[in-house]
Amino acid sequence: MAKQRNEIEEKYTWNLTTIFPTDEAFEMELAQVSKELKEASHLAGHLLDSADSLLKTTAIQMDLMRRIEKLYSYAHMKNDQDTRVAKYQEYQAKGMAIYSEFGQVFAFYEPEFMAITDEQYQAFLAEKPELQVYQHFFDKLLQKKPHILSQREEELLAGAGEIFSAAGDTFGILDNADIVFPIVHDEEGNEVQLTHGNYISLVEAKNRTVRKEAYEALYSVYEQYQHTYAKTLQTNVKVHNYNAKVRKFSSAREAALSANFIPESVYESLVSAVNKHLPLLHRYVQLRAKILGISDLKMYDVYTPLSEVDYKFTYEAALTKAEEVLAILGDDYLNRVKKAFSERWIDVCENQGKRSGAYSGGSYDTNAFMLLNWQDTLDNLFTLVHETGHSMHSSYTRETQPYVYGDYSIFLAEIASTTNENILTEKLLEEVDDDQTRFAILNHFLDGFRGTVFRQTQFAEFEHAIHKADQEGQVLTSEFLNDLYADLNEKYYGLTKEDNPQIQYEWARIPHFYYDYYVFQYATGFSAASALADKIVNGTQEDKEKYLHYLKAGNSDYPLNVIKKAGVDMEKEDYLNAAFAVFERRLDEFEALVEKLGLA
Repeated sequence: MAKQRNEIEEKYTWNLTTIFPTDEAFEMELAQVSKELKEASHLAGHLLDSADSLLKTTAIQMDLMRRIEKLYSYAHMKNDQDTRVAKYQEYQAKGMAIYSEFGQVFAFYEPEFMAITDEQYQAFLAEKPELQVYQHFFDKLLQKKPHILSQREEELLAGAGEIFSAAGDTFGILDNADIVFPIVHDEEGNEVQLTHGNYISLVEAKNRTVRKEAYEALYSVYEQYQHTYAKTLQTNVKVHNYNAKVRKFSSAREAALSANFIPESVYESLVSAVNKHLPLLHRYVQLRAKILGISDLKMYDVYTPLSEVDYKFTYEAALTKAEEVLAILGDDYLNRVKKAFSERWIDVCENQGKRSGAYSGGSYDTNAFMLLNWQDTLDNLFTLVHETGHSMHSSYTRETQPYVYGDYSIFLAEIASTTNENILTEKLLEEVDDDQTRFAILNHFLDGFRGTVFRQTQFAEFEHAIHKADQEGQVLTSEFLNDLYADLNEKYYGLTKEDNPQIQYEWARIPHFYYDYYVFQYATGFSAASALADKIVNGTQEDKEKYLHYLKAGNSDYPLNVIKKAGVDMEKEDYLNAAFAVFERRLDEFEALVEKLGLA
């Protein structure tokens, strides 16, 4: 059973006192920001009175949002470390509430700014050179003009922010705090409490009975609560479709992608390219069946590593390996990594009530913290390197850019993390000197590609299908969602839904379906990262410099421009085809090793 929070050694916990030294300091800042927000309400109606007014109002808005982001980072990370603690549930709720309050107070900003004429805009920039730092920010706002509503309508939408996020919040509490999974058995035959944290290691077990028991136990709970999960997901989809409709977008997908200035063709190209390459996935799945010696391969068999090499890493060994691998990006990058590892940026261990999974977070004025739920596996080494990629991206961006551009587009977010993963794979393959270990690394890569490119695109297809269905008046009942998901899963893996009845409930446990067209970016990001990692490992010093400039760019340019300067054109399908070529090349090598080692 997972430990209680207070049983975890301090060195394995993140140090949130670097954000606020005490809870009291957080509460004082929250009260002060709330007071200043109320005072800022008088700014409405005067944005374009003068160049000075535009500068002053924009600066106040930016300062308050910067401080709110810091408050929210503290609140949600305190809550994530043990979601059962009422005090920090309350902090998170207050953090969401002040975001909503900010939205209401500054609901005037965009509608008023849209009234600016070209002549007035140029005159203001000339009169107040200090405004020029905001020029790209202003240009992006002007592109949103067709979708900005009246001030009153914007106030109403902003005021409903907490209501709109309620479905996702309910899912989070139900899935992380309230759901209790059954007792199952580990590979030693010991009884263990099934949790989000240990499910992956159990379903990766060599013993098929262990895999089957964990898998069926997990989905028995989702089957039990399927109607509740269907209602939270349906409500969330309705929010996305409603917001798209009132803002005059043709669909929720167009609305979501437009926030990052990404054409829908990028999404469609991904789905098209993946569907064309599904035979590669089927080939890998069937090879997996042969290696395992299973004639009736099931979905619970697709996660277990095929290698007999016990390629485990303790957390400390993983830190050392990560530093060694990431040194290729230069001394400055490596020093930042060492700082993150040594100054308690990372919350390492699973504990009861802790949020599942892993992420990199923080805000402009905090460390780029990481949440892990550590297990001693090769996969967790990759997770560490992945989240470190996010944190280094954040660190470089925040230190290089002013606050207005001190974050980066969600569309680019998964590229830095998966570039690190691809570099790790390249370096491990370069170091290996025996067939068995090479087999293990290739197995991990193929599984990772399957999980990041194929699986996330499967999620993306499902996500778009349910948004379209709701838009067309279909009720998203659990039966509808189960059938849709089962059909998609069969298409992707080539394993029949009749032989894998539990997988129809998988949609219920995927938190990313609440993130509004986020998941496709894992797949596009991994594919772009494949190209960038190749340039970093096999290219020139200039390639590395271009990559570091991408990490520093933040929101100072449009996302597609930022990544194009690093060497990848994501409006073309070439980068996707190149990624599948790498997958096929490594699958060919893997098949040859299987034959050489007599494994099938």
